[in-house]
Amino acid sequence: MDVTKRSGWAWPEGLIGLGLLGFAGVVLWQTASIPISPIYAKVGPTIFPYLTAFGLLGLALLLLVQAARGGWQPEEEQAFTPEWRAIAFVVAGLVANVALIVPLGFTAASTLLFVLVTYGFGSRRPVRDALIGFVFAIVAYFGFAKTLSVNIGAGLVEDALEPVWTAIANAVTAPFSGGRS
Repeated sequence: MDVTKRSGWAWPEGLIGLGLLGFAGVVLWQTASIPISPIYAKVGPTIFPYLTAFGLLGLALLLLVQAARGGWQPEEEQAFTPEWRAIAFVVAGLVANVALIVPLGFTAASTLLFVLVTYGFGSRRPVRDALIGFVFAIVAYFGFAKTLSVNIGAGLVEDALEPVWTAIANAVTAPFSGGRS
């Protein structure tokens, strides 16, 4: 197999590198605006965002070097035709999720997102996909809402399952509470 590389600047790969470079800049800028309390002597709340930003910056520079060398994709792989129908289903899922999360709630909107994305990727079992998406969404919802106290959009499903979640949480924590409520 002949693997010939392009010469000169590879624009698609270069745009990815430039986008990542911009993203690293935004992360650095936002990290610099995090207030730091004087209680932190050495390691504060900005250490991991700075590490992430510098990691992104390093990757962006490596991608730009690759783009300057002609890119990382052989010429024969560039004759790629996107499957617009699949992309349309993924985009429809994202749009539906954003449009429906407030009126229906996180779980219903995320379940529909999951079904549309799996359909776009070739699945033809919407009932199975809806059940899998529902389980993932409900676990994610209660993980964020109850464990982390982050409101990500309650709806009818979440309101209906709230008593069930409370009963399970009480049953699990009862042995550890020592009789306290």
